[in-house]
Amino acid sequence: MHKNSKIYIAGHKGLVGSAIKRQLESQGYTNLIYKTHKELDLINAEAVLKFFATEKPEYVILAAAKVGGILANNTYRADFIYQNLQIQNNIIHNSYVYGVKKLLFLGSTCIYPKDALQPIKEEYLLTNTLEYTNEPYAIAKIAGLKMCESYNLQYGTNFISVMPTNLYGINDNFDLENSHVLPALLRKIHLAKLYHQNKQDAILQDLKMQNFEEAKNYLHRFGIQPNCVEIWGSGNPRREFLYADDMANACVFIMQNLDFKDLCTKDSTQIRNTHINIGTGEDISIKELALLIKDIVGFEGSFEFNTQKPDGTMLKRTDISKLSTLGWNPKTSLREGIRKVYESYVQR
Repeated sequence: MHKNSKIYIAGHKGLVGSAIKRQLESQGYTNLIYKTHKELDLINAEAVLKFFATEKPEYVILAAAKVGGILANNTYRADFIYQNLQIQNNIIHNSYVYGVKKLLFLGSTCIYPKDALQPIKEEYLLTNTLEYTNEPYAIAKIAGLKMCESYNLQYGTNFISVMPTNLYGINDNFDLENSHVLPALLRKIHLAKLYHQNKQDAILQDLKMQNFEEAKNYLHRFGIQPNCVEIWGSGNPRREFLYADDMANACVFIMQNLDFKDLCTKDSTQIRNTHINIGTGEDISIKELALLIKDIVGFEGSFEFNTQKPDGTMLKRTDISKLSTLGWNPKTSLREGIRKVYESYVQR
């Protein structure tokens, strides 16, 4: 890509897309295009076609998706599979039709089997059963990955798929019902700290409420007490977390340095698993994560683990040797990343 190449970022306001936008801007890319959901509904096939016909981007980064944690994935199963499939189909197909030079499709490591060997290699895709709670989302992302491979093989396109591990960062979703585990824990522990300190005005401001009794009921609904925070599951599942700005740096590195042909096995009649894991290669238990956040936030209370709620996949750590071999590794430690996110959250 050249610094003035026309680059379309789909999903530029989300955690992933905004981090990629910041990364491109910091590296001097000046011709970035993006649309809000109000300006362009990516589920609308006709609207997406018109956008590509008008704008004709040279490069596309597909970071738009419907995302959420265990509760949201398991509750809105139809929404997760339908909306993600529609977004992917519209953008990937029109990227082919309008001659996009390179597309980067962002998936998730939830595409891998629930009980995959650890660390998870790219080749483990489709070797066993998926985790039930996020199966619709995972199937949509697998379809997007295979769509990119298939268009490359049939039409000679240059579409690359990357599978980031669990991401967190500035501009994350902190909604207590729909967010992922790290931002949800961070906000819950922060609110518990305020509750313990009896900072009612700060709690009302955070929750955007006027009445403290209403706020207390809301906090209790999510297991937030002055001296205790409820956490779903046993606390034993282990997860890998990657700072979003590190992920964005990896994505730009891949767009600058790799093509689909570089990811194909030489002299193979069956080309598959050309996607790339992006992660740290290190994991931490949910209990250890909660304790780390507690230390950073300065909460003096305890945790109660609700074992009646699902744990999800017990182990999920990625093998990042493919990307490491290509010359990229993460830079931000988990403690440093969480500290940056917490500072950004309290100053927002």
